[in-house]
Amino acid sequence: MELGSIFLILAVLIAVGIYLYAPLAERVQSVDIKESHESSALQAERERVINSLQELDFDFKLGKVPAEDYPEQRANLLQKGADILRKLDEVNVNMPPISKSEIDDEKIEMMIKARRKEIKSKSAGFCPKCGKPVLVTDKFCPACGANLK
Repeated sequence: MELGSIFLILAVLIAVGIYLYAPLAERVQSVDIKESHESSALQAERERVINSLQELDFDFKLGKVPAEDYPEQRANLLQKGADILRKLDEVNVNMPPISKSEIDDEKIEMMIKARRKEIKSKSAGFCPKCGKPVLVTDKFCPACGANLK
């Protein structure tokens, strides 16, 4: 065999190897995406349970929920929330940790101070009628519509 034919066979084998390896690489990525979707779904479910708890507490304070049903419903929602948190912990154990931010505390503090100065320069105080904050450029209160000038 000549040297050229050996290189040609080698190139074909490499191309076939890459072609056969591609599905394996995609599976690794799809597993990561699946875990990400599962985590996202669990976080959404957690938020739903928290909102349900807040609504239940509010309804109980208003008297819409009977006193004998309230503890049972609250315990059920708390149990669901605890189960979701356990599942989230199991999913997040497999996920890589989030890298720490490159920005240090001093830079963050400087950014906060700059933002506060910027907001302070725009603020004109509060509406005399409703007490909501207004900006220098406002002619009318954004909350109640009272004339500011």
